[in-house]
Formats: sequence, structure tokens, C-alpha cells
Amino acid sequence: MDVEDVLSDVVSMEDLKKFEKEYHNQLTTGTVSQETKFHYAWCLVRSNYPADIRKGLILLEQLIKHEANDEDAKRNYLYYLALGNSRIKEYSTALQFIKAFLHMQPENMQARNLLTTIQKKMESDAHKGMAVAGALALGLSAVVGIGFALAKTLKK
Repeated sequence: MDVEDVLSDVVSMEDLKKFEKEYHNQLTTGTVSQETKFHYAWCLVRSNYPADIRKGLILLEQLIKHEANDEDAKRNYLYYLALGNSRIKEYSTALQFIKAFLHMQPENMQARNLLTTIQKKMESDAHKGMAVAGALALGLSAVVGIGFALAKTLKK
């Protein structure tokens, strides 16, 4: 699966409901296992809904800050933090997480491909931003020009 497919991959409702139920069941007992929290977060960051993605990112941040007790888990959390942030177009944050992942495992091709994709999307958004700013400036110039022309006509 290439990175674009991974970025657009959406969790099935069955998986989301299954892991959400498991998460909430454990939450009522007072202790949510690291594995359950990760599976639920993994589903959330693959949701179609930005609110779900953000909720998943919060869970992943909690995991990495408080429960990342081995390198594999930490890499998984970093990867899905990068992926989730990419899905909500928070590319600067995604870039930080994927670079942290690559610092731990520089030869990982999946992470390298995600890094390249994030950088391309950042560049593309910057170009779009410049185009919008240029169009706004042009539109503003036209309005000002028309205003001057009208003012000049009214003075006569």
C-alpha cells in the first residue's frame, strides 16, 4: 500500500465500534490497557471525521508521554501521530513526528515515504496559499482602481 492509500484509508465502522466499546468497557473499570488505547486511537486517526482524528491524536499523545515503555510502541505512536496530523492537514506537526520516528529508525521506507509525502503536501499548500494571496491582491487592486475611477468621475 503506498502512502497516499495509507493516508486515505478509512477504518470500518465495525472496527471502530468494536475498539470503542472495548475502550469504554475498560474505562469504566478504571484501567485502560495500553494495547486497547492504541487500537482505539489507531481506529480514530483513520476515521473520516476530523473530530475523531483529533481524539485519536490525543490518545496517542497520552500514550507516547506516559506509556511508551518500548521502542516498538513508541515508533507506532509516532507513526500514527504523523499520519493523523497529515490527515487533518497539520503538516508541520506531522513532520515533527515523522522526523522523530526516523531518528529512531532511519532506514524505515514506509516512514521515509510518509516524510516525502508530507513535504510535498506542505509545498503544495504553500503554492496554493501564494496563489490565493495573489488573487486577493489582484482583486483588491481592482476594487481600489474602480474606487479611484468612480471618485474621479464623481468629482467632475
